[in-house]
Amino acid sequence: MTQLEASEMTVEELKALLKEKTEKQRKEREKARKAYEAGRDMEIQDLMSEASYLTERLEAFKKNCHERMDNQAVKLAEYGEIRSNSKGGFSITHSKGNLRITRIRSTEPHWDERSTKGTALIKEFLYDFVKKRDVKTFEMLIPFIEKNKNGDLEYAKVFILIQKEDLWDDPRWIEGIKLLKESYSINLKGFGYEFKSLDEQGKWENLKLNFSAL
Repeated sequence: MTQLEASEMTVEELKALLKEKTEKQRKEREKARKAYEAGRDMEIQDLMSEASYLTERLEAFKKNCHERMDNQAVKLAEYGEIRSNSKGGFSITHSKGNLRITRIRSTEPHWDERSTKGTALIKEFLYDFVKKRDVKTFEMLIPFIEKNKNGDLEYAKVFILIQKEDLWDDPRWIEGIKLLKESYSINLKGFGYEFKSLDEQGKWENLKLNFSAL
């Protein structure tokens, strides 16, 4: 419509024309929205379906790994090819030397209620005795019994403290170290697996079963 044609229209005609155009634009936007949502929902359904399938396959694969590697561990023990101090972790390598599967023992440290009393006794001794006589030693030792952001003691740090148990003969120090040692245990979470192959440079390369590692 030209400017001249518009100038010849009445106010009512202009309002009707504007309403018509507005309604047309609304319908076009609604059509575009529905088309987008339909395409989006299809993508979600397809990817979720594939993700569910892969999850089921990975679960079945993991179960298969457990069963076959448990069987392999028995055979290795029979042939005497597994370390006597092994707690479940081991590797098997193809006779060609280019493929290797490793079973990793996954554990997590655990401190029972005795650790609370143990750390309290050690802290009391460090603040009451050591800090007054040797600030540097105090500042070096106190971080070893501080809990991390998850509220847990860290074994590597506590182990360093335990190695220094002969430093003092104060009953609080001795009893605190004893309680820490008694309170510690390792819980088996399960087994993980690594699948490796030799690349052209002769280096072991992990098969990336972890989605985020790809």
